[in-house]
Amino acid sequence: MSQPIPDLADLSLLSGLAPELASTFVKVASDIALVIGEDGVIRNVAEGPTSVRAAGDAWVGRPWVDTVTPETRRKVELLLSEARTSGVSKRRELNHPGAGGASIPVSWAAVRLGTNGPVLAVGRDLRAVAAIQQRFLDAQQDMERDYWQRREAESRYRLLFQVARDAVLVLDAGDFSVIEANPVALTMFGAGAKPGAMPADCVEPGSRAAIEELFVTARASGRASEVRVRLAERHFATAVSATPFRADDRQCLLVRARRVETVTDFFEQMPEAAVITDSSGRIRMANPAFVALARAGDESRLRGWLVGDALGDVQGQWAVLLAQVRANGLVGGVGVTLNVAGAAPMRADVSGALLAEGEQEDLGFTLRVQPPSASSEPLAAGLAELVARVGHAPLPDLLVQAVAWAEHHLVESALERGQGRLETAAALLGIPADSLLLRVQRLGLSHRLLLN
Repeated sequence: MSQPIPDLADLSLLSGLAPELASTFVKVASDIALVIGEDGVIRNVAEGPTSVRAAGDAWVGRPWVDTVTPETRRKVELLLSEARTSGVSKRRELNHPGAGGASIPVSWAAVRLGTNGPVLAVGRDLRAVAAIQQRFLDAQQDMERDYWQRREAESRYRLLFQVARDAVLVLDAGDFSVIEANPVALTMFGAGAKPGAMPADCVEPGSRAAIEELFVTARASGRASEVRVRLAERHFATAVSATPFRADDRQCLLVRARRVETVTDFFEQMPEAAVITDSSGRIRMANPAFVALARAGDESRLRGWLVGDALGDVQGQWAVLLAQVRANGLVGGVGVTLNVAGAAPMRADVSGALLAEGEQEDLGFTLRVQPPSASSEPLAAGLAELVARVGHAPLPDLLVQAVAWAEHHLVESALERGQGRLETAAALLGIPADSLLLRVQRLGLSHRLLLN
């Protein structure tokens, strides 16, 4: 038959065994136990294998309240008060100063051994629990950080889709098929930019291995890279870059493609007449302004011609220019006379440069045509007419007449310098070709246009 459990008052019988009880608790159920006198001073300390005290910190003979950090002193007072009043305290967590300024969390409960007996306080080291909690918090913060980074990346590429002038595609990093593409990509890649399609299939066979290697490298290394390829049925080089990212737990590649502006593109769009020859002066390439200047009608008719013959060089000036460029690498502002068939003689300022790449040696020239000297005559005549009207017409009327006369003169001069080519004359004036055409028609200068 079991014995009845004694009430708290009967624990006074154990007060003389308080140190032994403390050691027993440490062995079976706690990490530290204290025997505390009526005055709150620690009389005895029993500890397990892991100490919760800082090295060399002696607790015996010190008030328990002096062994904790300032913010938990109030909890010590509550533990002792509850133990003295009701016999048993609630469990409370205290922080004790540790090595290096760190705090050691300990969960304490206290029991009074009799009415006038000592208090036995038993503590459990919470550092392992705190470490687990901290790891959980760190993992939660990492998840939140990853979530917001993914949201930010998604927002960035969505914005990129809306405003990018380049072609932008999102590919599945597994098989490199299209997930999504912006309108520019649909224009550039055609069917190869539709969902599920393979953009690599739209690349010329000679470039296919390069773009496939680009995708594989970006996926494996996690870094962005770029290659230059040629798309099938496109006559321009294309720069393609790939950047890996994750979206909704899916590994993807953000691919951007842009047309590469080559020297040829710049050469074709120059407003001045420009020509590229081999080292002997035979024409290899000419831009539209040079074709118009030479009255050739088409660039193919000029290829293989000596540049001097194409421009009616009767004085041998181009032979001297070619020799100077080959010798010096660069010449500029050389005046030459042009005697193109079907056109009046004209003067031009020529600049030339040696274009060497590997063993191939080419020469490049630009020509800025000078307006005929006779153009100064109508300029002087018009100015004299305006001056003669001073005193006979108000200033606003004279200004209107001056503007109209200046517009007529400048448009006519631009057409002469551009050899009747509308686009070249518009570039010289810095206005759109359609705007110049309206002015030409209004000013009655349509006869100045070159009819192809």
